[in-house]
Amino acid sequence: MWEDFLEIFYQPSAVFERRRQNPGFWGPLIVLLVAMLVLTFATKSAMEPIFDAEFKRGMAAAMKSNPKLTPEMVESSKGMSKKFLPVLIGGYFFFAPLILGFCLWLVGKMFEAKEELTAAILVTTYAMYPRIIEAIVGALQALLLPDEKLNGRFSVSLGAGRFLNPDTANPLALAILGRVDVFTIWVTVLLAIGLSATGRIPRSRAAIAAALIWVIGPVPSIPGALRPV
Repeated sequence: MWEDFLEIFYQPSAVFERRRQNPGFWGPLIVLLVAMLVLTFATKSAMEPIFDAEFKRGMAAAMKSNPKLTPEMVESSKGMSKKFLPVLIGGYFFFAPLILGFCLWLVGKMFEAKEELTAAILVTTYAMYPRIIEAIVGALQALLLPDEKLNGRFSVSLGAGRFLNPDTANPLALAILGRVDVFTIWVTVLLAIGLSATGRIPRSRAAIAAALIWVIGPVPSIPGALRPV
């Protein structure tokens, strides 16, 4: 397993082939969760301007829709949000591989994949390991860039979302273009490689299945993006 944690970054097909007969995902999932929580605490001060920008934007929209919100209530909410941020991040990196694995398993059935649900979750868990590097790269940028440049979570991304102003851009367009990103594409490629290896289907069909997962990624953002403010 310890070899898998390194080889997933440069030899993923070997990892998925090796784990095809032993698709236990709890170990890799716990390592992913611990790594992201450690990085969250270690980079908290560097990433604080991004948190503040996102929170300010969200509260501005909330105050438009609910004029009863007072500045005192907003400030109290900010403090609570900062306290619970590690919990939210931990919850995301625990449940996201499970939900994404279920989606990959369902989509894989459309392409005659012969993998079990546990194998699909193993694939999605390892596919999220590039997010560890993304967190490090983002924190390094946050340390080097001036605070005025850190106006949102995409300000330290390596993709198209970086070039959009989150204060003026259409939220739906931002959610979609934000997925045209080096690390999101890396995750998608790992999904294709893993599905092909564990599902025993050609790489071309696995690539189409992974692309479908990439396409449906922004769907949860659509209701919020379409909500008038």
